[in-house]
Amino acid sequence: MSNSVERALRILVELSEGPTTISELGRRLDVHRTTSLRLLRTLEEERFVRRADDGSYRLGPRMAALAAAALDGLDIRASAARHLAALGRTCGQTIHLGVLEDGQVMYLDKVESRQAVRMYSHIGALAPLHATGIGKALLAYMSAGERDALLGEAPYPRCTPHTLTDRAALDTVLDRITRQGWSLDDFEHEEYIHCVAAPVFDAAGRVAAAISISAPSMILDRPGLLAFTEDLTATAQAISEELGWRRR
Repeated sequence: MSNSVERALRILVELSEGPTTISELGRRLDVHRTTSLRLLRTLEEERFVRRADDGSYRLGPRMAALAAAALDGLDIRASAARHLAALGRTCGQTIHLGVLEDGQVMYLDKVESRQAVRMYSHIGALAPLHATGIGKALLAYMSAGERDALLGEAPYPRCTPHTLTDRAALDTVLDRITRQGWSLDDFEHEEYIHCVAAPVFDAAGRVAAAISISAPSMILDRPGLLAFTEDLTATAQAISEELGWRRR
């Protein structure tokens, strides 16, 4: 890979974290300001980046189009879309589709809540496995060896006072998930947000993704949230069947 191509790709990765100035990009990439400016101008001409009024740079509309095309190429997202939309209409809360990515949960799709209070999560965002409903739904249907490789040594990072940081406690919860078919994020990732999640399986019977219903506690209390578990698990099963899974 040529230096120019590599630097251009690194610029796009940096901008994916948020708007950045030329000087800051040069510092992060350890390149001269003129090099950064030359690459940015080329990317701007092709609409991969755009320059804001304050002089900072951010990702441009062509990157959004490429990202949408890449996501649409993922069978899970395409297969799940109409089911997620239907679940969103049923419960009126935020719906997420998440997959395992580099040892974390990555949100692959999202249906916004009908409520005035919105969650800040977004497609492509990463979240910890041990502290999220989707993460625990994924972990519950993995082997002990797979869990070991992903989780590493406890104690795990604490996101809120309710986060499970002990492996034994987490394993107990994961065993319960396999018995009941759904998981609960009991304010473990964000202090005022709780969610229920259910696994999605592929044609080989492996856990491929998970879906969740999330809501702030001020909008939906625990009984109200748990009342949607039947709709949630039915939706997860429908998506699994779209992927070729059959109940054995």
